[in-house]
Amino acid sequence: MRRARAATRRHLPTSPFKAPPVTPVEEFAVRDKVSHDRYGLGVVTAVEDGVAVSVDFGSQTERIPAPYAKLFKL
Repeated sequence: MRRARAATRRHLPTSPFKAPPVTPVEEFAVRDKVSHDRYGLGVVTAVEDGVAVSVDFGSQTERIPAPYAKLFKL
């Protein structure tokens, strides 16, 4: 039997512990050249503000959702 995963708890303002750091989401613009760990080199074709980007990798177009963990601007 599998155990249920614990949900991430929100930070309470009265907590004596430090809040987890907020990582900023990288900004992309149309025609930015990017590199992805799985798909390789590509060009951004569409941007959904803070939600996702569409990238043309030559042989395929992929929609990469935020926070863009494996996507890097060149």
